[in-house]
Amino acid sequence: MLLDGSSPDMLAQQSKVLFELNKYCNERVATRQSGVVKTIREVCKVVQDVLKEVEVQEPRFISSLNEVNGRYEGLDVVSPTEFEVVLYLNQMGVFNFVDDGTIPGCAVLKLSDGRKRSMSLWVEFITASGYLSARKIRSRFQTLVAQAVDKCSYRDIVKMVADTTEVKLRIKERFVVQITPAFRCGGIWSRSAAHWPVPHVAWPNPNLVAEVKTEGFDLLSKESIYMKDKQSAAEGDAWSMSFKYAEDRLLYGGCRRKCLSILKALRDRHFDVPGQPIMAYHLKTLMLYECEKHPREVEWDDTCLGDRINGILLQLISCLQNRRCPNYFLPNVDLFKGKSTTAMDNAAKQCWRVLRELLTNPKSLEKL
Repeated sequence: MLLDGSSPDMLAQQSKVLFELNKYCNERVATRQSGVVKTIREVCKVVQDVLKEVEVQEPRFISSLNEVNGRYEGLDVVSPTEFEVVLYLNQMGVFNFVDDGTIPGCAVLKLSDGRKRSMSLWVEFITASGYLSARKIRSRFQTLVAQAVDKCSYRDIVKMVADTTEVKLRIKERFVVQITPAFRCGGIWSRSAAHWPVPHVAWPNPNLVAEVKTEGFDLLSKESIYMKDKQSAAEGDAWSMSFKYAEDRLLYGGCRRKCLSILKALRDRHFDVPGQPIMAYHLKTLMLYECEKHPREVEWDDTCLGDRINGILLQLISCLQNRRCPNYFLPNVDLFKGKSTTAMDNAAKQCWRVLRELLTNPKSLEKL
């Protein structure tokens, strides 16, 4: 036995697994990533052109899609053919953020004082009760984008996706980009996420917690499956909460990013079943729960990569079978809500198949 309790056999097995995983990274993962980077460049050119036209018509919608150090800020890869661009709006100052849990994962922006209505940049989107309506802003933005698509220089290859209140562009018939108006809420933390960090869990450390909470979150104008159940018009005025920056910050360090990249490549090749029950976001969420289960940095050393991947796949199968995957920061939001049981069962079968291969034969990665 070695000092850390591992046997030479165990270490030999770990290094065999790591060798295969590194090979998988250099081949499959790298190919996936370079394809995604190429697609991002292609779609961002089009989106920037459309948003430039929008800004000419309506200066309040200023494009925040900028390239910084080779990365586009505000762009999220949903899958290799689906992307979301978050368009940050200015001036939220005269509104209070109200997060009372009425709609899971959503909050409202209410005028702090009725007299301030005329001071708001978004005056015509404020309801009689003083709420800044996410739906009204999105509806106006959708009209502007539709007009911009007709005028922009890429009009031959881009069109609006119909039958949705979301603003979605289909580019070259192959890629879909959703553009979501949003407000950045820095320096405040949501009541719905007040339980975090979980007491008695040694991860993340207090400094990282403080940094994440200062980073805050975003409020997005997008449809929530939880709003579809509600009848009153006021529900459409609510904003969805997103903790993307906080989640990304927590996944720095050790083999975390590498682990997520491998899982995404496995997802695209094996778990992309009809109904799309498993998206990259589910994997990211389960990664965060795995960090809590394995709070020590030594457990995120490259030698543990195989164990972490197997652990996350086991969690994923369990979530699919229990029909529930709680959002990491907003546990009352179920990420599987609205997914069909058939799709979840098919995905669980695929996950089992891949996990069995990984557990019984590290070389199986060559075929996966």
